[in-house]
Amino acid sequence: MAETKQARPVSTQAVGLGISLMVCFVAGGVGGLATTQGLDVWYETLNKPTWNPPNWIFAPVWTTLYGLMGIAVWLVWRGGDLKDAQPAIALFFIQLVLNSLWSVLFFGLQNPGAALIEIVVLWLAIVATNVSFFRRSMIAGGLMTPYLLWVSFAAFLNFTIWNLNRV
Repeated sequence: MAETKQARPVSTQAVGLGISLMVCFVAGGVGGLATTQGLDVWYETLNKPTWNPPNWIFAPVWTTLYGLMGIAVWLVWRGGDLKDAQPAIALFFIQLVLNSLWSVLFFGLQNPGAALIEIVVLWLAIVATNVSFFRRSMIAGGLMTPYLLWVSFAAFLNFTIWNLNRV
């Protein structure tokens, strides 16, 4: 584990942190744009379980999660040899693309069934990323864990909404 190793100058690390956070928030913005397409009209007409969170909770939860994700990938990047970190970083970017794709499928295309299939793939990608991050940094893996838990909840919610609205 290379959590305390600082192989890069502090200024480079600060720029790296900024880029890591920006990339995560841009991915969140893409998902957010897709979400706003279907949230007001389509989503409100769906049958949802009684335990469905209120709409206002999603923005602060996702903002927090994207921030944690940005810090986690930065810790993996700054932890030492970039060549050794590349597989973990590649997994991170794969799951980040899948994260945005889920919003496009569920809200943008209004297809909970396709989103359900995709969120299972996303969940597996997050698990692989989390394992890879824990191998490089306990802190980075720990920072990704709330995201894994939230997507686990979201997958069950997606399944329930799909099931309640099957024709």
